[in-house]
Parts: sequence; C-alpha cells; structure tokens
Amino acid sequence: MTEAKIAEEAVHEETAVHEGVHNYSSEEEWVKPDDPLLLERLEWFKDQKLGLMMHWGPYSQLGVVESWALSDGDADWARDCIDWGVEGEELKREYFDLNKTFNPIRFQPELWADLAAEGGFKYLNFTTKHHDGFCMWDTHTTDYRITGPATPFHRHKYADICRNLFDAFRSRGLAISAYFSKADWHTPDYWAPGMERGEKMWRGPSYDPQEYPWLWEKFVKFTHEQITELMTRYGRIDVLWLDAGWVNERRGQDIRLGELVDGIRRDHQPWLLSADRTVGGAYENIITPEQTLPERPLNVPWESCITMGTSFSFNYEDRYKSVRQLVHLLVEIVAKGGNLALNVGPQPDGRLPKAAIERMKGLGAWLKVNGEAIYGTRICEPYASADKKLQFTRKGDVVYAIRLYAEGETVERELELPANGSFEKATLLGREEELPLRRTERGLAATLPEWPAAEEAPIALAFRLE
Repeated sequence: MTEAKIAEEAVHEETAVHEGVHNYSSEEEWVKPDDPLLLERLEWFKDQKLGLMMHWGPYSQLGVVESWALSDGDADWARDCIDWGVEGEELKREYFDLNKTFNPIRFQPELWADLAAEGGFKYLNFTTKHHDGFCMWDTHTTDYRITGPATPFHRHKYADICRNLFDAFRSRGLAISAYFSKADWHTPDYWAPGMERGEKMWRGPSYDPQEYPWLWEKFVKFTHEQITELMTRYGRIDVLWLDAGWVNERRGQDIRLGELVDGIRRDHQPWLLSADRTVGGAYENIITPEQTLPERPLNVPWESCITMGTSFSFNYEDRYKSVRQLVHLLVEIVAKGGNLALNVGPQPDGRLPKAAIERMKGLGAWLKVNGEAIYGTRICEPYASADKKLQFTRKGDVVYAIRLYAEGETVERELELPANGSFEKATLLGREEELPLRRTERGLAATLPEWPAAEEAPIALAFRLE
C-alpha cells in the first residue's frame, strides 16, 4: 500500500473518530429489519430507556484512557495522561503487560447487579473486549484473557468475569448487551509485528488485507470464533454491541459480519439485536451517539453512551456529574426517543467508585417515583418547551410533562402546560393527587402543591396529563 493511500485512510478515519469519540450514523442510514421478531425486539429496546455501561480491563490500574494510547496515530490526545516518560514502543510493552498485575479481588458481581437494579437500570452493556484485545471472558482463542495463566485473577472464583456478571444481572431481570471491539491490537493477525504501515501504527491492521488475504482470513476466523463463544456459551444475549467502526467492508476490512450474525440468529439467538456502530446498513439496528445527544428527536432506535464522569475507563481524579445533571440528561434523551447508556468505570480492585454508587442510588430514587414518565414511553410532539424546562413523553393517549429544575430554582405556584391536546386532568407523580386546572390564552395552567421555601428545588417533577 502506498504512503498516499495510507494518508488518505488516516484522514478518512479521523472523520469517523475524533479523540476517541465516534461520530454516529444518521437516521437516513438506518435500515429497518424485515424479521418481525427483530422489529418486536427493537420496540422492547426502546422501552428500556436506561442501561449501565461499563469499560473495565487491565488499563483501569493506570487510570488512563482505555486502549487508545496504544495507537501512534492517536498519540496527540490519547497520551496526554502518560506522564512517566515512556515512548510509544515502551508504552506498548508496559500496557500489554498489565494483565500480569490485574487482580480485582474485591469484585462482587451480585452487588453490582443489586446496585444496577436499585438504580433503575434495565440492561448491562459490558466491554467483553476493547481494542487492546484483552478478553474479560474465558476464551479459548488466546491466553490474553482474564482467565489466562499470566493473569493472577485466573484463580479467583469469579475469574470468568463476563459469565458471573451476565448471570448476576439476568437474575435481577436485567438484559445483556455485549460490547465487543472488532479491532484487536494484541493479536498478530491484526497488528502483525514487522508489517507496520508507514512509520506509525494506526487503528487499523498493520498490513493491507488485500495484499495479505491469508493473514486477514486468520483474523476473520479469530473474530468469528470469539463472538461465537460469547453468543453460545454465555446465556441469552440481547444486543451484540460492536465497536471499532473502521473495521468494515467499505474500508477493505471485511469480517463477513452478516454471515456471522445471520448464523447466530438462525442457530442460537434469533432475538439478537446488533449495533454495528457508525457503519450503517442492515446490522446497525441501533444508532449509538457517544458523549452527545442529537439536536432533535430521532424516530429510529438509538442509545447515547455517556460517561457518569469525564472518562469511560476508571480515572483516579474523575469528576462525576450530579444526580440532577444525570436525571436531566436522561429526561432529554427519553423525550428525544432514545436510551441512555450511562457509563461507569470500575476500579482496578473490583469495586465501583463511591461517587458512582451515590449517583446510581440517587437516579434510582428519582425513577422510583417518576419512572412511569420514562420507561416504555415514546416521542411526544412537541418534545420540549421553547426554554427546554418542560420535556414531554407519552404512552398512548397519556402525556407526561416533566419539569426540570435548576439548582437554586424555586417551584412555581402555577405551571403552564402545552396547548395541544384536550387535557382534563393533571396528576403529580408520587403524590397521586389531581391538580386544579384553568384555561389560559396559551393552553392550561396547573396549580402545584406549595413547596416549602426552605427545601432545595426538586430535581424534576413529572405530571400525568389525561
């Protein structure tokens, strides 16, 4: 491959991923499945609204960005946190050796599942393998795994982390979304030693698959075997969530995904949804914005993956969003027709950070009162008031108005409600008392219960309009 072609691919790649944050496919790129079961499952997915995402692996020991520091092409941003004076090749050696010290002996899958259920989460999206290639399940394809002989945790009763997590979350009624990176920077079938393309390693394979088809075929078989293990040995999987969108047929990296997913659906898990991120087409059943929200509602299945703090992986000095911020974020996403996959980075010792636990419990407390206005709802026009303080959802003929309050804001005595719809009854969720209504020039106004002046403004109040 010529240097010009390499440069062209690097530019194309930068438009797809910037500083580790992926762009997302447009609504127009979404392809509606033909299978009635998949359509039914997509409606199920749209009902869930809140998922718990987790990026966890040996990299958590360093408190640095997951995987990306390995890519020379991303050094300008991904190595900002590398402050101990190592160059790229030495950094890669140190990083790939982190499995030898990864020993999260305080890992309690049952506790994680209890916290997720208490927090109102409906599914788990867990990183079975990130771009660095370290497998968090008992794979038979490589020793670079959590149960590998070089990893001290392999003797632990919870060593097969994916199995224990998936079983614990399912037992609480939560669904499973399995994150899997299509790229693998550890296997020599993708980054082949001595076959670097140009002076620096990039996110893609170190060789041109068209020039070395036999080597690429080894990688394809390796990938198929890994995904098949997860889809056949780890119980029911609801979503196969595929990252590394640069691995696709258009980019000359055809892993024959359709052949794989179709086979799994035919022989093992007919209900399986797939999220082939940023690729579009028949296997991106769910569109996945990252660290952002669409400006307007989307009428296709979508899920924003957003960090509770500033980092997807564990960061020792991370700053977490407040419960108020998280509730407001969830409400806006739901009003726009999406789900929130809220990411928490577990600590290297196997615990969840205390700040994350506090936020999860706070989110659950709000949802326990107001979840009726969130779960199972659909887009309601208008989805928000002009000032965005009111957000709307619906279930059939019932409309929910959710009033978001900023910190320090006072609760009004009367709340203006939308003019569209002939509502005759307004109920404040949590109190189940009918509110007095009066007609105004702009619609309806509901008289709210008196809020004690000494109390902090509520995070958000939800109203049922009938």
